[in-house]
Amino acid sequence: MKKNFYELTYIINPVLDDEKFSEIAGQINKLIEDNDGEIVDLDEWGLRKLAYDINGKSNGYFVNMYFKAASEVIPTIERNLRINEDLLRYLTLRYDPKMLRYYDKKQKGELPSVFEPVEEEQTEEED
Repeated sequence: MKKNFYELTYIINPVLDDEKFSEIAGQINKLIEDNDGEIVDLDEWGLRKLAYDINGKSNGYFVNMYFKAASEVIPTIERNLRINEDLLRYLTLRYDPKMLRYYDKKQKGELPSVFEPVEEEQTEEED
């Protein structure tokens, strides 16, 4: 079975404590691994302000992860995310080849600099 590369970002209810954040992230990791998925990278961004209120909350605990899984598994994973009352939102993206090349370059630190730093000229004051 072919495995695709995915990015999953989810927001956890901010009123929970740190142990509960880790527990929920562990449950989601286990859910992916139990469905023959392979977690590539996990990045917990922590508490961040939301662009707009969700369920009366203005903050959320953000987690971003990358994983490989078969496409047939994604509906099962998303169903479990949807019924979890501690999650405010989630988004799953399947990477196409161009996005995957970008991710690989980012991991290797080979991304081109879009904006080069501009050195400010020092002006000398004349008397």
